[in-house]
Amino acid sequence: KEIIKMIHKYQKEVFEDHGIHFIHASDEWYILAGLDIPKEESYDGYLQLENGVGMIRLLLNEFEEALKEAEGNKESDDGTKKVLSLVTGKLAYPYILSMAERMEKAFGFLRINVFGIINDFFGERITVSGLLTGQDIEKQLKGKELGERILLPENVLRSGERVFLDDMTVEELEKALQVRVDIVKSSGRDFVNAILGNS
Repeated sequence: KEIIKMIHKYQKEVFEDHGIHFIHASDEWYILAGLDIPKEESYDGYLQLENGVGMIRLLLNEFEEALKEAEGNKESDDGTKKVLSLVTGKLAYPYILSMAERMEKAFGFLRINVFGIINDFFGERITVSGLLTGQDIEKQLKGKELGERILLPENVLRSGERVFLDDMTVEELEKALQVRVDIVKSSGRDFVNAILGNS
């Protein structure tokens, strides 16, 4: 909290002089400090997304827009429940859980299980989804009610491949858990569309 307070002080000074905030704390700092993620305007157009700066804010904003659109276009419920599971790291778990609950409330036919995976491979202090491994996901989901499919964020895979950091493939995970695994891009719109089964 002290570091974030110091960063906000410098942001204010730099913004007054140059019209840009320049210095940012990554999302992890706000989450660990138990503080709200800053509003979109403080991220200077998301210049540091690859450093984990503003990813949660962008995800939440995109999710809100996509959810409103999906609710406006929703078809009648045929009474059949669709059960699926979402997998994430411990850091983003509260946000993903909240988004899943909003989806269930908006679409009564959905039942969504959300699993925050503990990173045994690299150590449990590593809480981001981008460093999860196939073996940790398999071990912690084995025997759980997963529904008809599991949704995994694309950052759990090596870039451009269907392989986890521990060399397990998506197909091997599907075989081990006996359920379809879908990879979801990192935007809030992709999150909503993937849950609803839209391409």
